Amino acid sequence: MSQLPARVDVVVIGAGLAGLAAARHLHAKSFSVAVLESQDDVGGRVRTDIVDGFRLDRGFQIMLTAYPELRRQVDLAALDIHNFDPGALVMMRGRSYVVSDPFRAPRTLLGTLRAPIGSLADKARIAMLRARTLRGDPRELLRGQDLPTVVALRRAGFSQTMINRFFRPLFGGIQLDPSLATSRRMFDIIFRSLGEGDAGVPRLGMNALPRQMAARLPGLVHLNTAVASIDGRTVVTTDARRIEGRAVIVATELPAARSLVALPERASRRAGAVYFAADKPPTSSKLVILDGSGKGPVLNAAVMSNVAPSYAPAGKHLVVAAMPEVIDGDLESLAREQMRSWWGSQVDAWRHLRTYRIAHAGVEQRPPFNPKRNIALGNGVFVCGDHRDTGSLQGAMFSGRRCGELVAGALA
Repeated sequence: MSQLPARVDVVVIGAGLAGLAAARHLHAKSFSVAVLESQDDVGGRVRTDIVDGFRLDRGFQIMLTAYPELRRQVDLAALDIHNFDPGALVMMRGRSYVVSDPFRAPRTLLGTLRAPIGSLADKARIAMLRARTLRGDPRELLRGQDLPTVVALRRAGFSQTMINRFFRPLFGGIQLDPSLATSRRMFDIIFRSLGEGDAGVPRLGMNALPRQMAARLPGLVHLNTAVASIDGRTVVTTDARRIEGRAVIVATELPAARSLVALPERASRRAGAVYFAADKPPTSSKLVILDGSGKGPVLNAAVMSNVAPSYAPAGKHLVVAAMPEVIDGDLESLAREQMRSWWGSQVDAWRHLRTYRIAHAGVEQRPPFNPKRNIALGNGVFVCGDHRDTGSLQGAMFSGRRCGELVAGALA
C-alpha cells in the first residue's frame, strides 16, 4: 500500500491520459501533486496485457500521430511507433481489395480506382473531402455545420455502397459507432488526422504512452488506491485514508466521475475485441482490414504482428477482431465465423487468447457536438477527460492539460 501524503496542492483522481497530463503540467509549475489510481497500472482504458508473450491492447486501439497533443506532450521517437500502411484492405465475398491514399502511396492508385467499394465519382469525392479537411486551421472543423456523419456523407454525394463498404467499417470502427450517427465535426477531425499523419502503435503496446507520461511524475502516482468520495477538497479512499488538497481534479472515465461529482449522464459507446494467435498470418498486409459486406459484427481487424512484430513471440502472429457496440454473446465464435468467410479454414486452427468486453469505451458524440465542456465545478473541484473534449487520445490529453492550466492559474 502506497503512503499517501496528508495534504498536497492538488489531488488528481485517475491516472489515465487526462489525469497524467493535468498532473504533469502542475508538477512542472512546482505544485505538489498526488495522483490516485484504482488499478494496478497507469493508463485507464489505454492498457496492454501480456498473454503468453503476446501484447494485447485492451480493445483495438491505434495512435494517430497527427494529434497535436501527442507531439506536444510525448516523445514519439522514444515510443518507437510502428505504423500501419495508409489505407485499408476491404474484404468482400472472399476477396480482398486494397483501398489506399494515392497522395501518400501513389503506386496504389490503379488498384484503388478498380476496387468495387463505390463509383469513380465516390473516389473523386474522397479526394475533395481530403482537400477540404486538410485546408486551414483544424479548429475550424469543430465549428462547422453539424450533422450525423452518415447524413453529411450522403449530402456530400457519396453512394450508399461507398458508405457501407468503406466509411462504415473504417470510421464506425474508429468512433465505435456502426450507425455513423456521430457528429460530422469529429469525423472531419479524424479524416484530417488520417491524411496528415500516420496511424500506428508503440513497439511495447499502447500502454507505453501513459507509462512514459507517468515516468515524469516520480513517486507521485499511487496505484491500487481507489477513491470512495470527495468531502469538500478532501479525498477519501475506499480504505478510509484521507488526503487534503487546495484543489481536486476528477480525471476518471465518465461513469466513475459521476459517482464522485455531479455531471450530466451521457450514453456510453461499447466495444468488443477478440485476439487470436496464429502460426501463419492470413495476410502479409500492414493495412487495417475492413468488413466490406456490411454485415459485421467484426467491422475491422488487423494482423498486429505485421505492423509491430513485437506484439507476438518470434514465429507467431497476432490477429485482432474489433466489434464496436458488440459485447454480449460468444464473441469468439462470432469473430471466427466472419473471418472464416474471409480466409477459410485456417481460422479454425487459431488459438483464442482473450476477449475484451468494454462496457464504457467512450461517450456518444452526437450532433450538435461541442468540445471544451465546463471543467470547473466550483469549491476547488475540477474535472477532465475525453468526455470534456473530443473522444480521442487527443481529447483526453488536451482536456488534462487545459484543466492543469486552469488549476495552476487558480492556485497561483
